[in-house]
Formats: sequence, structure tokens, C-alpha cells
Amino acid sequence: MDAQEIINRYAAGERNFSKANLRGADLSQANLSGAILREVSLSVSNLRQANLSRSDLQGANLCWADLTGADLSGIGLRDADLSRANLGGANLRGADLWFASLSGANLVEANLMGADLRLAHLNNALLDDACLSRANLWLADLDEASLENADLNRASLWFSNLSGANLSAANISGAYLRRANISRANLSRANLRKANLHGANLNQANLGEANLSGTDLSQTDMSNADLGGAILRASDLSKANLSGANLSGADLSGATVSQVQLGTANSLTGAILPDGAKLD
Repeated sequence: MDAQEIINRYAAGERNFSKANLRGADLSQANLSGAILREVSLSVSNLRQANLSRSDLQGANLCWADLTGADLSGIGLRDADLSRANLGGANLRGADLWFASLSGANLVEANLMGADLRLAHLNNALLDDACLSRANLWLADLDEASLENADLNRASLWFSNLSGANLSAANISGAYLRRANISRANLSRANLRKANLHGANLNQANLGEANLSGTDLSQTDMSNADLGGAILRASDLSKANLSGANLSGADLSGATVSQVQLGTANSLTGAILPDGAKLD
């Protein structure tokens, strides 16, 4: 089956094209909304600006496919392989990407608002300026992913792996990151206001100038983290491990710091402590 045949059959009312071999097909701007394309082969295919909204591509192979600007809203991509696919600017709002592989995929400026990305593989993916507001990323793998300036407002990232990820200037306000692995991540200038990071691993993370106002950092491991200039007003730091952390210029006014482990060799120059005192 080639691209033209599937377009003609779709136009005639057919909707089920499961297991079709469409590798390398040119389906740019094609309308296949609501089609059933389970386990199809669409690797290295051209789907630029195609309409696949509400279609079912469970288990499909889309490795290296070009889906730039495609309408994938409400699409079913559970267990699909989108490794190295180009999804720049694509609309994936409400998409089902449970357990999908997006390793190394380009999702720059993509709309993933409310998408289900539970257990998805997003390691080394590019998600700069992407919208992930209210997305479910429970247990997702975002190792070394780039999320600079991404919108993760109220996203669920429980137990997710963000080790080495770039979250510089990202909006993570109100997000749930309980027990997440955020070690070595770059969170400089990120907005984590009222986020829940209870029990998270922030070892060696860069939180310079981050907004942690009202953030739950209780029982976190922030050893060797850089908190230079971070705002931690009214944050919960109960039982947090700050051993070796750089708190230079950090504002901890009003923060709850009961049973905090400070360890040794912490830089506190210019830090504002919970009692309002400033260290010189």
C-alpha cells in the first residue's frame, strides 16, 4: 500500500489500515483524522502538517518520521516508537503516549498539554519551549532531555527521571515531583513556586536564581546543589540534606528548616536566613 492508495481509500470511507507498511511514504498535509493505524510502519515517512487527530497508532513505528506541525491532538500512540522523530511545533494536546519511545525526538514548541506520558522514554529529547502543562509524566525517563523555557505548570512528574536534564527558565510551578530524580539537572532561573519535590533527589543540581517560593522540599537530597540567589521564601525544607550546597545569596526568609542537614563547607555568603538575618 502506498501513500496515494491510503488517501484514496480513506476518502472512500475506509478507516482501518492496521499493520500497513508505509515506510518512507509522503503523507504531508494528508487528512487521516480518526483512522485506525495500529502497528503500521511509518518510519522515515513525511507527515508534515498532516491531520492525524483522534487516530489510533498504538504500537506504530514512526522512527525518524517528520511530523513537523502535524495535528496529533487526542491521538493514540501508546507503545509507539517515535525515536528521533521530528515533532517540532506539533499539536499533541491530550495525546496518549503511555510507554511510547521518544528518545532523541525533536519536540521543540510542541503542544503536549494534558498528554499522557506515563512511563514514556524521553531521554535526550528536545522539549525546549514545549507546553507540558498538566501532562502526566509519572515514571517517565527524561534523562539528559532539554526542557529550556518549557511549561510544566501542574505537570505530574512523580518518580520521573530528570537526571542531567536542562530545565533552565522552565515554568514548573505547582508541579508534582515527589521522589523524582533531578540530580545534576540545570534548574537555573526556573519557576518552581509551590511545586511538590518531597523526597526528590537534587544532588548536584543547579538551582541558581530559581524561584522556590512555597515549594515543598522536605526530605530532599540537595547535597552539593547550587542554590546561589535562589528564592526559598516559605519553602518547606524539613529534613532536607543540604550538605555541601552553595546557598550564596539565597533568600530563605520564612522557610521551614527544622532538622535540616547542613553538613560542612556550605557557602552562605549573603544568604537571608529564616529569622531575617543576612550573613556577610
